[in-house]
Amino acid sequence: MTGLAAAVTGVGFWALVVLATVTGLVTAWALGANSNSPPFAPAIGANAISTMRAAFLIGILAALGALTQGGAISETVGAGLIDGVAITSLAATAGLLTATAFMAFGVYTGYPVPAAFATTGAMVGVGLSLGGDPAIDTYRRIATFWVLVPPVSGGLAYLTATILRRDDIPETVGIPLLAALVGAIVANVRLAIIPDPSGGEQGSIAGYLAGFVDAPTVASVDLAVVAVTLLAAAGGFQFIRRRTQQSVDRGVRTFLVLLGSLVAFSSGGSQVGLATGPLENLYRVELGLPSLVLLAVGATGILAGAWMGAPRLLQATSREYAQLGIRRSIAALVPGFVIAQTAIALGIPISFNNIIISGVIGGGLAGGSAGVSRRKITVTLAFWIITLVTSVAIGFGLYRAFALALGA
Repeated sequence: MTGLAAAVTGVGFWALVVLATVTGLVTAWALGANSNSPPFAPAIGANAISTMRAAFLIGILAALGALTQGGAISETVGAGLIDGVAITSLAATAGLLTATAFMAFGVYTGYPVPAAFATTGAMVGVGLSLGGDPAIDTYRRIATFWVLVPPVSGGLAYLTATILRRDDIPETVGIPLLAALVGAIVANVRLAIIPDPSGGEQGSIAGYLAGFVDAPTVASVDLAVVAVTLLAAAGGFQFIRRRTQQSVDRGVRTFLVLLGSLVAFSSGGSQVGLATGPLENLYRVELGLPSLVLLAVGATGILAGAWMGAPRLLQATSREYAQLGIRRSIAALVPGFVIAQTAIALGIPISFNNIIISGVIGGGLAGGSAGVSRRKITVTLAFWIITLVTSVAIGFGLYRAFALALGA
């Protein structure tokens, strides 16, 4: 009976592995279909790219972002939210089912349910249900970042929209200046495929190229990195300036497509951890697989979701962005890129709804009106709080129910 019991136990383990993986794939699919679509909506609204081509690019870019930048947030969601216990396959399944249910509710009802809030709350709930201790320092760090997102995103959008609206700053200068800022950030984005001279897991283009030059360091700042960053900024400025000088409309549309591509890439890197994080202990510890395998699972789900589900959402959101106007759309996307990359660097799960909505409001204020009613803002904020609190409770209860049903 001992051998039979072991076999049954082994079958049960692999059944939970399959169930947890499928649940993670479904969550990644939902993220790919919904959370990664907004970056290209302005470009579609401006007729800079077709809906199907945008959906194709979203899938590719988001999947690449997931593979090259998703590790930090995945680790935070999977191991940083609870102290003292490891997330089991059953707990991961319960957490992912809870988060996916919230996202499905948001899709079918139209209420703004942020995926980051739902997943974070669900994983805290299942972790507490396992008997773990709250990771207070992590909660404080995440909460501080979440609270700062609306004013920072809105403020950056307001500043961007103000620059684009000024009559004394021609568009052949204003748009290229934004391109220079984006180019400087791209040069310092950390990617898993780039070696890090300092020995880290991810390196940046600026850091890698600076390693070939023996440059002095001033106040802990590598002057070679600064030089590469300035060159990237100059390259972005010059490229978009030439396009806008040939045709302002063409230059703006080119910048919209490039900016949308970068935000979609960043979205994949920041969102995949919401699907793969709960599976971190299962894949890396229990199965002994490298993190790249887990990220590949999440990237596959995001790719499928973007290709299968994004076109419908893109058509709907592009009409909203078309009403906002091209320049206000740019003002909303620039902070989206900046904040997403900051969150990835810090390993903090974020909601793109939070960033984009705040950016739209900030960009609207530059024109004298936010364009979003107080009631809509209040409802959105209320649902963010409700999502976070109730996902903790449901995750806690769902794992307890699973454990009782299976005798775990």
